[in-house]
Amino acid sequence: MKRILVKPNENIFFSTEHVDMRKSINGLAAIVENDFELDLYEDALFVFINRARDKVKILHWDKDGFVLYYKRREKGRFAWPDNFREGKVNEVTAYDLERFLKGLVMEAYVPRRSFVSS
Repeated sequence: MKRILVKPNENIFFSTEHVDMRKSINGLAAIVENDFELDLYEDALFVFINRARDKVKILHWDKDGFVLYYKRREKGRFAWPDNFREGKVNEVTAYDLERFLKGLVMEAYVPRRSFVSS
């Protein structure tokens, strides 16, 4: 897969709601503006996933137009974090987005065990 170029100051927002993958740029843009109440034209990537968690779309404003990335996993699913805040939009790092697209658990959402001696 071609690497998505994420600028250092670019925000990455994940939608926790499942999205109908038939939606294209206009439908996803309406979700960003109306549901997320975010600015479509800021330096940001907006990530959407379907109910089966095997398809993902990423909406991005690129100076003079929108870009829509689409990835479909042929085997398995994307590792969707169980502890995402439901009904919200979650901000993640570029590293976590890269892990997510590879089918790995995002580093920020890997369950950690606390070993505290008493």
